[in-house]
Amino acid sequence: MPLVKTINNTTNIMINTNNLSKTYNGTTVLNIEELSIPKGQSFGLVGNNGAGKTTYFSLLLDLIQPSTGFIKSNEIKVNESEDWKPFTSAFIDESFLIGYLTAEEYFYFIGELRGQNKADVDALTSQFEDFFNGEILGKKKYLRDLSKGNQKKAGIVAALIGNPEVIILDEPFANLDPTTQIRLKQIIKDLAEKRGVTVLVSSHDLLHVTDVCERIVVLEKGNIVKDLETSPATLKELEAHFSSGMVSQEEE
Repeated sequence: MPLVKTINNTTNIMINTNNLSKTYNGTTVLNIEELSIPKGQSFGLVGNNGAGKTTYFSLLLDLIQPSTGFIKSNEIKVNESEDWKPFTSAFIDESFLIGYLTAEEYFYFIGELRGQNKADVDALTSQFEDFFNGEILGKKKYLRDLSKGNQKKAGIVAALIGNPEVIILDEPFANLDPTTQIRLKQIIKDLAEKRGVTVLVSSHDLLHVTDVCERIVVLEKGNIVKDLETSPATLKELEAHFSSGMVSQEEE
């Protein structure tokens, strides 16, 4: 059985990108002619700094407007309607948090936005005690006073509140200790494999992204240069690709 879910028809597509570009001051930072992501796929986006990963996620979340084209999420154009928001969640960086709230207050706030009561939120967060490692709940500390790693833990779990169908995580493994990284990988796998959630992950860590993603797209200067079904050979192929880029830069 292939790792990448077979696309039988358009109804199986969760995210469809068409003729999408973003230009700043005459410089095109993203240019994707076509990219389709099936429902329930764990999808990885990799590339060097400036490749366009965060730009793509920002467009998908309607944080910025495209210069051309569009992204559809479950057949909804994200820059023309807000109907995609109830089934979509994300954690991009600490700006998604509310620093003057404790973790519990923040989780309840997100729960209210997503139609979840306190009991619902407590039931969800209790599932992540190992992930929190005793450093998040019950500490009476504002989010702004937590370490970068613990802020990230809180933001990731908040993104799971309300049973979203699409979850977007930008560099989720950064600032996490090895034990937490391992736990996070299992969380991501379970979301896609057991719950059918479409999970989009960007990461500079090639090992982690090949561990958790069924499919990996490589961006380079805003363009898709590889679209890979994850296999035992994928990590070596990615390492070879980025190593060759280092050689080219040295030659220049």
